[in-house]
Amino acid sequence: MAELEIRNLHVRTEEREILRGVDLTVRTGELHALLGPNGSGKSTLANTIMGHPSYEVTEGQILFDGEEVNELAPHERAKLGLFLAFQYPVAVPGVSVANFLRMAINAQRGPDEQIKVKEFGDQLGHAVQLLDVDRAFTSRHLNDGFSGGEKKRAEILQMAMLKPQIAVLDETDSGLDIDALRTVAEGVAKLHAEQGLGALIITHYQRILDYVKPQFVHILMDGRIVMRGGPELVARLEREGYDPIREEVGAGA
Repeated sequence: MAELEIRNLHVRTEEREILRGVDLTVRTGELHALLGPNGSGKSTLANTIMGHPSYEVTEGQILFDGEEVNELAPHERAKLGLFLAFQYPVAVPGVSVANFLRMAINAQRGPDEQIKVKEFGDQLGHAVQLLDVDRAFTSRHLNDGFSGGEKKRAEILQMAMLKPQIAVLDETDSGLDIDALRTVAEGVAKLHAEQGLGALIITHYQRILDYVKPQFVHILMDGRIVMRGGPELVARLEREGYDPIREEVGAGA
């Protein structure tokens, strides 16, 4: 069982501290949701977990299976079994979805362990069937001219093929209509059930959590996790919003 552990994480960018002591543990097979208002540090946490160079860790640790990864490059973290689904995936004109997936798989393998054509075809066929994706979709250029929903579907397809142990989804529901949202959420749920995927679903709204049910819920405000709970915390946010929680946390402090 893989484990992503974040200990007392402090992060700054451009001389401004954004994360101020985050503690969080996500294990294989667990579904976590991280919610918070705009500007609370959610995307900063996602990017820092994967080693984005614009974010400086000034204190604390990021550990994967007990080994610190603070100094590892993003591709090295990916090889360990971490995956980040972007809020705004970039287009790669001229590279088909299928070719991108094959190159990504081979990048995780040694030079003598490159995936064979038949093995890749079999895995891709299973993934598109599992996620209910049209096989023709994989012949299109990656994210080039894709709708918001198609971009996010491509991200979930990458997860199915790369089989990460822990995935971080950075506001994957951003800009999606209800049908695309349902498709993406159901894809995450299927990978959790079939592959034992552990996931940290980062979102501003609660609607994606209507379709993929987290076991653990965390509220991030002003760079700190101020409240933890289960699905009942999502229901409370739906009813009350963030202001009562901010007042409650302030009174407790």
